[in-house]
Amino acid sequence: MSHKSPITTHVLDTTHGIAAVGIAVRLEQLVSDPSATAIAPQDWKVLAHGLTNEDGRCTTLLPGTADSGPHVLTPGIYRMNFDVKPYFEKAGLSCFFPFAQVVFEIPNPPNAHYHIPLLLSPFSYSTYRGT
Repeated sequence: MSHKSPITTHVLDTTHGIAAVGIAVRLEQLVSDPSATAIAPQDWKVLAHGLTNEDGRCTTLLPGTADSGPHVLTPGIYRMNFDVKPYFEKAGLSCFFPFAQVVFEIPNPPNAHYHIPLLLSPFSYSTYRGT
């Protein structure tokens, strides 16, 4: 038995009004001091990789297992990276932002679930805290 991931996403292509299928998603956590003057690439720990499904969702990033139970989040700063350039290239479009990054903070104590939607077009993206 697999448990639902405590961090999920949903990517919508607002140009075409459809779910964005097949976008690679990488979830990372900041492992250095967030008050440092500069954050280097090695300061991020990769937690999971995934792809958006036919509904534009990625719900399997941190699923947990039957043996371990649900994945338990720790407080901290997280980053979701979306590789959007291949998605637009497949549609025959160029894009200004080849990657979209969403950085968010999980408080202490964490909630059980965080949903990070991404609204996407070739020349913009936006996000919000979902439910």
